[in-house]
Amino acid sequence: MGHGQSAVIVIDMITAYDHADAELLLPSAEKAVPPMKRLIERAREVQVPVIYVNDNFGRWRSHHGEILETALAGPRSDLVEPIRPDDDSLFVVKARHSIFYETPLGYLLNQLQVSRIVLCGQVTEQCVLYSALDAHIRHLRVTVPKDAVAHIHADLAEAALKMMETNMDADIVDSAAVRL
Repeated sequence: MGHGQSAVIVIDMITAYDHADAELLLPSAEKAVPPMKRLIERAREVQVPVIYVNDNFGRWRSHHGEILETALAGPRSDLVEPIRPDDDSLFVVKARHSIFYETPLGYLLNQLQVSRIVLCGQVTEQCVLYSALDAHIRHLRVTVPKDAVAHIHADLAEAALKMMETNMDADIVDSAAVRL
């Protein structure tokens, strides 16, 4: 597959940070948001699709507006506001760890003729890792900007990045080096 369209996928960043591991995640999220913001802005400038794939936190009535409102009303809206979806952003709700599991994302990427995805967001050693695997088995090229992903456990995040690079042929780079 040649170099087709790219898409930037923002994973689980629309959150109120009120879950069990939030305290462990926050220091890493605080570092990841500024490079993520710059990456999203660059994508918007060159009209690369930005797709938010976000947990619905078990609330099956919630749509993306409600998820965003809840996150912006939370104590860490400062981590949500800089990277909030704009009117051109696409939004996919997920219920489990992978961005592909039981979601229309695969269909959407096919419609957009996307062959390469840039995964940013959280959590490196969970949703990002499982999503990279699911992308790889779908023959999508994967790039992970290592400064634009957040982790709970630094050692597992390091291992996850190494696994994505070694086993899934992912490009692990700084966000500034991501070609869109």
